[in-house]
Amino acid sequence: MTQYVFDPSDAVRYRYPTHTNDLILDRRDGTAAEAFFVILEPGEAPPVHTHPDAEQVFFILEGEGLLGIGPESLETYPLKVGDFVRTPPGIAHSVRCLGEKRFVYLSVDCFTNGPDPDEPTWDSHVRTMCATNGWEFDAVKRGRIEDGSGAIPGR
Repeated sequence: MTQYVFDPSDAVRYRYPTHTNDLILDRRDGTAAEAFFVILEPGEAPPVHTHPDAEQVFFILEGEGLLGIGPESLETYPLKVGDFVRTPPGIAHSVRCLGEKRFVYLSVDCFTNGPDPDEPTWDSHVRTMCATNGWEFDAVKRGRIEDGSGAIPGR
């Protein structure tokens, strides 16, 4: 059965050493997209990365951050609540939390040719990320958020 509405309180949490993702829409459940909250605690930033197969767009929900563009993140843009961001396929980028409060944004990956057949699910993608960065998948995947500590602002 096709699902049309996704409740963010049903998100699955992935806690990396550098940030947290709360998965809302798995790529296996979409035709050409996946969606998740990204939560950065003060000072946190995922590694500089590219999405060769996806345009990534995100909407800032909470806090202040800094978008870095390029392999060395030399081109920077301040981010605040209400900003909408686009990173085209193949563009190296990173986001850093600034300030003393967490930084949260809703991120949507839009696959230009559909999801990578080598990574048909979010878990398969996370396994690749873990292998690339030396992280343990079983430590990263936390499962469904039961304690109300999700990324939804005000929670």
